[in-house]
Amino acid sequence: METAFDEIAQFATTADRDTRRSLIASLRKLANSLEDTVGTIHRYGHIDLEKAMIQIGMDLGIFKVLTGTDGPLTVEEVAQRTNVDPQLMRRFLRYYNTINVVTEVSAGRFEGNNITKNLTEKVLEAALHHYYELVSGQYRTMRSYLKANGYQNPTDETHTAFHEAFNTHVHPFQWMTEHPHLLDHFNTYMALRRQADLSWLTVYPVREETAGGGMTADRALYVNVGGGIGHQCAEFRETYPDIPGRVILQDLPATIERRALQTAGVENIAHDFFEPQPVKGAKFYYMRGVPHNHPPHRVKQLFANIRDAMAADSVLLVDETVLPSTGVGFIAASIDLTMLGAFASMERTESDWRELVESVGLELVRSYTYNASDNETVMDIRLPKSS
Repeated sequence: METAFDEIAQFATTADRDTRRSLIASLRKLANSLEDTVGTIHRYGHIDLEKAMIQIGMDLGIFKVLTGTDGPLTVEEVAQRTNVDPQLMRRFLRYYNTINVVTEVSAGRFEGNNITKNLTEKVLEAALHHYYELVSGQYRTMRSYLKANGYQNPTDETHTAFHEAFNTHVHPFQWMTEHPHLLDHFNTYMALRRQADLSWLTVYPVREETAGGGMTADRALYVNVGGGIGHQCAEFRETYPDIPGRVILQDLPATIERRALQTAGVENIAHDFFEPQPVKGAKFYYMRGVPHNHPPHRVKQLFANIRDAMAADSVLLVDETVLPSTGVGFIAASIDLTMLGAFASMERTESDWRELVESVGLELVRSYTYNASDNETVMDIRLPKSS
C-alpha cells in the first residue's frame, strides 16, 4: 500500500492544477467509501472545532512560526515563540497533526507542511476571517430559515438567513460598511484571490474589439462596475496601456473612499449600480462576481441600467461562475448555497444566464472560459444587432 501512495505522490508533483483537483476529489471519495459510522460521527461532529482551532492558530501565529524556520521545532520552542503555556501548545499541535495542518516528525517535535504554508498566505487569512466572522453566522441560521419558509427557493433579498443571523434588515453589503473591519476582510479577499494566469484578459480579444478606430481619449474604454478596490482596473490598464480611452472604477462610496487603489490612468467613481449608469457609451462595461450576489429581479435591474447606457458597439462583460449541467464541484456548490443564505441568490448555468440576459433585451453572444476547474467564464453580452 505504501508503494501505491508513493506513486500517487510522485504523480502529483508533476500534475497540473486541474489534475491535482481531480486527484484530490477521487481520493476523498475513496476515503469516504471506507469510513464507518463512528468515523462519520466524529468527522461531522467536530467540524466547528476544526474551524475554531484554525482561528486560534492564526491568532497566535503558530503556522507562521512553523513555516518561518528550517526544520522541526519542539513543543517548547513553539510555545515560547507564541507566548502559550507548553502543555496547552502540546494539545494544540497534536490536534493540528491529526487534521494534517502540521506534521509530527517525532515525539514532541513538529514542522510545517503544505497546509501550514497555505494558512500563512494573506489571501487565506482575509478569506477565513470573512468566512468565520461573517458567513458562518448565516450558515447557523439556514436550517431554521429554510424550514420557516417552507423550503421554497428564496428570492427575497430583504429576508435571508443572513438577516436572521445578524438581526438586521439592511443588505449584507450595507451591513459590512457599518462594520469596516469585515468590509476590509471581504475586499482584501476579493482582490487577492485572483491568480494572474487565470484572468479573463488571457482569453478575451480586447485588442481586436478595439481595433476599428472607435476609441478616443475622452471615451470610456473600460468601466469596472462594482469593481471593489480596483485591482481589475489596474490589471487592465497595465495590460493595455496603449489603447486610448478612460478606465473607470465604480463601487459604493465606503469602498471608494476607504480602500480604492490610486492607480495612474484610472478614475475612481462612487456609484450604486442599481441606479442609472452615469458613464454613457463605454466600449466595455465589466463586472466580476457581481450578478451572482443578487436574485433574478435585481440582476435584471442591474443589466437594464447598463443596457440603457450602452452604445451600439458597447460590450457588457460578465465575469462569473458558469455551472456545468452535471458534475458541479464542491467549491461551486458551496458558494451557490452561500449566495442563497446571504442574498437569496445563486450560481447559474449558461442557460440561466442567457435567460436573464434576454429578458432585458440583450444578447449573450459568446462565452470565454479561462479557468475550467472553477467554471470561471467571461460572457460577451451586447445589444441585439437590430437595436
